[in-house]
Amino acid sequence: MVFVFSSSVSVWANSVDNKIYLGGMTAGFSLKTRGANVVGICDVVTKDGVSSPAKDADIKVNDVILNIDGKEINNALDVENNIKNKNEVLITIDRDGDLEEKKLIPAKDISGNNKIGVFIREDVSGIGTITFIKGGRFASLGHPVITENGKTLNIIGGKLFNCNVTGCVKGKRGKAGELKGVYLKNNPIATVEKNLNCGVYGTISKDFNYENLIEISEGEAHVGEAKIYSTICGDKPCFYQISIVKVDDLGKSKNFVIKVTDENLIEKTGGIVQGMSGSPIIQNGKLVGAVTHVFINDPTRGFGISIDNMINN
Repeated sequence: MVFVFSSSVSVWANSVDNKIYLGGMTAGFSLKTRGANVVGICDVVTKDGVSSPAKDADIKVNDVILNIDGKEINNALDVENNIKNKNEVLITIDRDGDLEEKKLIPAKDISGNNKIGVFIREDVSGIGTITFIKGGRFASLGHPVITENGKTLNIIGGKLFNCNVTGCVKGKRGKAGELKGVYLKNNPIATVEKNLNCGVYGTISKDFNYENLIEISEGEAHVGEAKIYSTICGDKPCFYQISIVKVDDLGKSKNFVIKVTDENLIEKTGGIVQGMSGSPIIQNGKLVGAVTHVFINDPTRGFGISIDNMINN
């Protein structure tokens, strides 16, 4: 198969245009959630014994605290500030998409501070792959970041960071593999804005260097040979051979089935692993989609999303 690419382009993010630049690089994602996500319920040790305010108010793990006495809540500090010196509070939660109000009586711990007995998750972090950059914006993953109960995570923003892949747990039948990597949260390369059914989107930093990116046009997938562009070691993506074995619209992020045929990739990762989501799929020199899911019973196979579903968000 012949691939026709420009060797490189020398542009910078302050020269925004609508050309499409191929991704393939892994990135560290740090997403700020909307609301305070309850990940644990605990007792509060008081001077008189033990109290369980959250449990008594029927607050459960996976509930999302949206506001307290009408004040918006997005993290543990918001919770702390809005229960301080109060004898009773009215908490609005999101439970599996339904809004509920709970009256809660805070308990004073042995230091005299009001507590409600919850553990809060303030952000979600992980590794994924950028699919493309267009007009100063990026698209990635090809699927949404979801909560433990399978719902699309509601976010208020986040950051993207350069990532160095340091290793890989190989995928095997019955268990998905995983890329391992490190990233430093002191120099973001992008701002995250949306977590949608077809991926995570945002704006690339103005000082982002486009110099070594590949310019490409979009196309339509069909059954036949193709390649993915992915990073499985270090911070440089490489091309790996795959086949598109079926084109069938099964949902927003499952538009065709792919099979990894590249022996080098199979040897190193077992096929498709977590962290490769968003790896662009190239066919006949055009960007046709991105890797989204792996088949648990066969890590050499997985789903891809069509580029049409990702391009205009």
